Amino acid sequence: MPIPETKSRRQIGETTRRQVLSDAHVEQASAATTAFDEPFQALITEAAWGTLWARNEWTRRERSMVTIALLAALGHTEEMAMHIRATVRTGASEADIREALLHVAIYAGVPSANTAFRIAKQVFAEMREGVPQ
Repeated sequence: MPIPETKSRRQIGETTRRQVLSDAHVEQASAATTAFDEPFQALITEAAWGTLWARNEWTRRERSMVTIALLAALGHTEEMAMHIRATVRTGASEADIREALLHVAIYAGVPSANTAFRIAKQVFAEMREGVPQ
């Protein structure tokens, strides 16, 4: 009897990344990949999406909230906005993100949270208006 084939970390990562960020986002990122950054794209697909985001200990909603808080705390606003857009697929609500950003204010600083709140409000407004992401 043949041993069933298991999915590679890259395949798991590709599936998870598409489920969280959307097919359109992954297609756009893939189209922009060059020989220079392909190893980086492989790394994040396998490590972030195929390992961390694929774990069962937290829900995608919980991972989404923590990821957004960390990105806000570190000032990575473009990535934070991308993950806020992904909340439609992770199940994190505006209230969830507000609570995460309140934690950012206390534990990482008011300026980081102030910027994050401004961007989150803008992204949520665009999402409600149906602005293409």
